[in-house]
Amino acid sequence: MTRLSVNINKIATLRNARGGNLPDVQQMAVDIQRFGAHGITVHPRPDERHITRRDVELLRPLVTTEFNIEGNPTREFIALVLKHKPEQVTLVPDDPGQLTSDHGWDTLKHHDFLVEVICRFKEAGIRTSIFVDPDPKMVEGAKVTGTDRIELYTESYAANFPTGREAAIAPFVKAAKVAQAVGLGLNAGHDLNLDNLHFFVENIPWIDEVSIGHALICDALYYGMENTVQLYLRALRK
Repeated sequence: MTRLSVNINKIATLRNARGGNLPDVQQMAVDIQRFGAHGITVHPRPDERHITRRDVELLRPLVTTEFNIEGNPTREFIALVLKHKPEQVTLVPDDPGQLTSDHGWDTLKHHDFLVEVICRFKEAGIRTSIFVDPDPKMVEGAKVTGTDRIELYTESYAANFPTGREAAIAPFVKAAKVAQAVGLGLNAGHDLNLDNLHFFVENIPWIDEVSIGHALICDALYYGMENTVQLYLRALRK
């Protein structure tokens, strides 16, 4: 079964809107794991508009499944990850003020930089994954950086799914087959939801993990968090 990592950034966004500690980000992480999720993902940005560096420190001992820290590998981000040693780090080429992730790495152009960063994380025993578009050349480029996995950026799949699911999934199947052939682990994330998730993993059943935040948190407003986690786990069953 593909594993579910829940991105809890939006829970922190809600907390930060009023200050204080409601909702309690750390308690939510504990509960989400108790409800069956296989991991917790956070994306601490430089402006700390949702997850803060202090959150990462408090969450580290509480995440007993898999802790995945994602973000742009700036000097500060690298130091944060090396200090708290999550099970996985996902490298995302975000600009500092970017609203949300919107593209993957050019693994050819940034090869030398990625090799250097990935080497530091792997020396610390941290599994590495890098965010890529569904482009076979970028997948092949990722392989020679030394990364353990890639995370396919699925925004285009989600956007095109309502008008043509077969066409929407096709480039992702192609990229996923390249990853499988070269021996890369495979994650996926961005705009996956209860409508499109099952079809995605049904067509790419060797995906190791999906990271889902915004849609899952929105669904939880209607269905409750425990029920929502179970609905996503059900969608992942092949």
